[in-house]
Amino acid sequence: MAEKSYLDLKREIWDTGRCSGCGACVAVCPADALIFDEGEMVVSPKSTGYCKQATDGVICGACYDSCPRTGNQPSETLGEYLELFAAKATFDVPHRQSGGAVTSILANALDEGLIDAVVTVNEDRWTLRPSSVVITKSDVLLQQAGSRYSWWVPLLAALKNAVVERKFKRIAVVGVPCAVQAVSRIRASENDLLKPYAKAIRLTIGLFCTETFDYTLLIQGKLRSHYHLEPHEIRKLDVKGKLEVLKQDGSTTIVPLAELETCVRKGCRICTDLTAVCSDISAGAIGSPSGSTTLIVRTSTGKGFVDSAVRNRKLEVSPGVETAAIEKLAAAKIKKNSRK
Repeated sequence: MAEKSYLDLKREIWDTGRCSGCGACVAVCPADALIFDEGEMVVSPKSTGYCKQATDGVICGACYDSCPRTGNQPSETLGEYLELFAAKATFDVPHRQSGGAVTSILANALDEGLIDAVVTVNEDRWTLRPSSVVITKSDVLLQQAGSRYSWWVPLLAALKNAVVERKFKRIAVVGVPCAVQAVSRIRASENDLLKPYAKAIRLTIGLFCTETFDYTLLIQGKLRSHYHLEPHEIRKLDVKGKLEVLKQDGSTTIVPLAELETCVRKGCRICTDLTAVCSDISAGAIGSPSGSTTLIVRTSTGKGFVDSAVRNRKLEVSPGVETAAIEKLAAAKIKKNSRK
């Protein structure tokens, strides 16, 4: 019998506040026994009480083997990479975040048949409430473009819909570092229950992340109550050492991160990975000129997707990334969260 079950995951990760909330365990549970409740500051999943391994003695361990918190946390600032440059879409991307490079790469990949689905985050444009989704068409992807990764959402829970229910074979996953770490563990695992997921995931794009916020606490407890901002007034949020809230009228409200400590998910406080070092491609606004996206191409797979978008004139790249700015913020995150 496998050594670890959800009971070990609960004891080691959920009960200690280490859970990232990535949703990987929910996706890979073959009994559909792990779920996230809705509500304010949901710390971790919960079990229905049934576990194939703990209850029936059937070898499983899928949830434990996919969890990004059961191993050591990354300690690199930039990590290993093949190429690093600034990039931007060559076409209009509504609601684009920085240069729209991630949307450009994914739209090209869908159009070229390199992937058949994207697991990503969607939001209600009026309330800004996020949800994980599976997108299969580039025009839909363009309409949903724009980073919503400041909010917590169990992104990888949508993998079950993509892999098991809809049986997609060439999936791209876009997520923050913890989600990318979970995918990396799934890809590397020898657990037979995880192999269908590993085989189906073709590309991972990791987004720079300092921390994620609880939707209810940030919108109602801070932005609405303290800054008198309604969700529909917000055009986009960007975290770059502070929370920048760009409003629909073009003005910007700056919120110091120190004011948002109570809105940060507890599991974020042990994360030491700013630049998603386990991804095929990492992307973020830090280090690049305004209107561009910093891309860190880490693998030959990632390079193939970028090259295809450039070749099809959907993406343009240029030098000029200030890596020192990225390394400074990444080092600060490592120092801050390594003490936890």
